[in-house]
Amino acid sequence: MKLANTTLADLPKGVLRPEYDRAALSAGIVHIGVGNFHRAHQSWYLHRLMQQGEALDWAIVGAGVRAYDTEMRERLVAQDCLTTLIELSPEGQSTEVVGSMIDYVPIEDGNGALIARMSQSDIRIVALTVTESGYYVDPVTNAFHTAHPDIQHDAQHPDTPRTAFGAMVAALRQRRAAGTGPFTGQSCDNLQGNGDILRQTVVGLARLQDSDLADWIDENCSFPNSMVDCIVPSTGPDLIEKAQALGIDDTAPVSHENFRQWVMEDDFCAGRPAWENVGVTFTNDVHAFETMKIRILNAGHQVITNVGEVLSLETISSCMDHALVGALFRKVALEDIVPHVDAVPGMAPTDYVQLIHDRFSNPKIHDTTRRVAFDGSARHPGFVLPLVRKAIAAGTPLEGLALVEAAWARMCQGEREDGSEILPNDPIWDKLQAVAKEARARPQAWLEQQSIYGELAQNAKFSATFERWLHMIWNEGMEAALTAYCGASPNAERAREA
Repeated sequence: MKLANTTLADLPKGVLRPEYDRAALSAGIVHIGVGNFHRAHQSWYLHRLMQQGEALDWAIVGAGVRAYDTEMRERLVAQDCLTTLIELSPEGQSTEVVGSMIDYVPIEDGNGALIARMSQSDIRIVALTVTESGYYVDPVTNAFHTAHPDIQHDAQHPDTPRTAFGAMVAALRQRRAAGTGPFTGQSCDNLQGNGDILRQTVVGLARLQDSDLADWIDENCSFPNSMVDCIVPSTGPDLIEKAQALGIDDTAPVSHENFRQWVMEDDFCAGRPAWENVGVTFTNDVHAFETMKIRILNAGHQVITNVGEVLSLETISSCMDHALVGALFRKVALEDIVPHVDAVPGMAPTDYVQLIHDRFSNPKIHDTTRRVAFDGSARHPGFVLPLVRKAIAAGTPLEGLALVEAAWARMCQGEREDGSEILPNDPIWDKLQAVAKEARARPQAWLEQQSIYGELAQNAKFSATFERWLHMIWNEGMEAALTAYCGASPNAERAREA
């Protein structure tokens, strides 16, 4: 059955569906970056509110700023912007059709349609999921990257921007002129201080164009920090077939784990839905929650995923099922990461490690190592290297973190230990691969990537530890290095003395 408004009443028995009148919904949010995560997370929370008869004037209008967003728009518009969510737990699965999105702005050069939609008074929140690397932030200094060609283009062509942020600035310029008022900019990406970073990018870009406008945005718009969490794999043919087996013809279904969390500051200049009624946590201390999640879950993904690629382990759950890789996660998390994580209400860091261990181990979630390893040049500076700096400053263990970085350098060489090719998996893959090949003989070459490691190449302890592990990985193999690190053989002492 083709998924559409007209077929909702005829969906198979057991499939949850919107109980509200979708024709009565009106827009309140533009969301830029309508990927799987957004539809399984933010869109779902709003849908649950609507199921309770609330937030009917906060429906989502989808948007994108890149040509590749066109395909997703076409798929969703063809099915009335409905999405089938398939929740996969170790015990089974459940299915729900989510209807909180009602439109999707056309994708076009210059983003005129997006600017026009964000300029309208009914839009009170502009939210984004544009990936960790999408905010034009220097990975070492965290400063706004004003010299980036996209930012320079938007600074010089404010009415026809390339970026989501340029479009936001253009819309705010129009709202200011028309007296429509500000909107809230809501980042839903995995960045510490994501609201602060969004403010930095939007205000920084506005300042390159018009300092008075930049001041107005900074004073009137709000940019709440938040933490989002749900493991959402990529959609492939198998998931589309799974939806069809359930009796639903959905060209863009989404699978997800049986866990969600959303923590945010209550800082919305133009109002917001009552998300607290469906489990969202509002707090003035988002930082503690996001620190726990980013340092244990996001960094934890990087702990295992490059090792998994080298060892031909296809999914995150298969990594956790591998005795050495699963042990690697627990040892690095407990010894190298937990010392830099504080407890949050209801959760101690060691308990959170166990929670993440169990979530990563869910065999029903086909989350590929390739997906999680993507864009390491943003994820390692964002998630792992801050922990290295913390360890250096505090004198806490960093053996495991250095091994993680050595595994990334080995992965970027582009060949698994079974001889199969690792296809390009980073925006700067060619550069990474060239340096990784050089680092096989001279490990320091990897750390000399200034835009990634900054001053860490000059730290003698970290550099020496990294070099030991990379030499061992190349000379004896990944499993030998993992065995040495996890202390399961006499190789451990030899690795430390090598």
